[in-house]
Amino acid sequence: MKDKILKIIKSEIFRYLFFGGLTTIVSIGSYAIFSNALSAEGKISPLGVQLANVFSWILAVTFAYITNKLFVFESKSFKPEVIKREAASFAAARLFSLGVEALWLFVLTYLGVNDKIAKVSGQVFVVILNYIFSKLFIFKKDKKEKK
Repeated sequence: MKDKILKIIKSEIFRYLFFGGLTTIVSIGSYAIFSNALSAEGKISPLGVQLANVFSWILAVTFAYITNKLFVFESKSFKPEVIKREAASFAAARLFSLGVEALWLFVLTYLGVNDKIAKVSGQVFVVILNYIFSKLFIFKKDKKEKK
């Protein structure tokens, strides 16, 4: 039983979900900090909400890239050209999944679904989509690395 638990903990999907959870904490925590900083007398403007969200998204995506590279997909290369390619691909994939989530939220809320339910259900798709992009395109193992 102990070996089975250790195997699960060492699995890539477990690490992806674990660090994804930490990324969510970074996102929500930094959003709270930025929104408080941009508030005046306890109120925040619509522009302030968007700015806080963008800043928190940047921090969360940066944190996710670093943890995915090092701990989830164990990309070993630190050559500048590899880092540039991975980081650019990672950010582009995250922007794409953000767009998918925005469309999902728009459609579901337009159809009358509660925004919180739409957000949570959309996260399921985003997590799966981000994992696929990371596994197949961003941190794919070079044939040399597999040997």
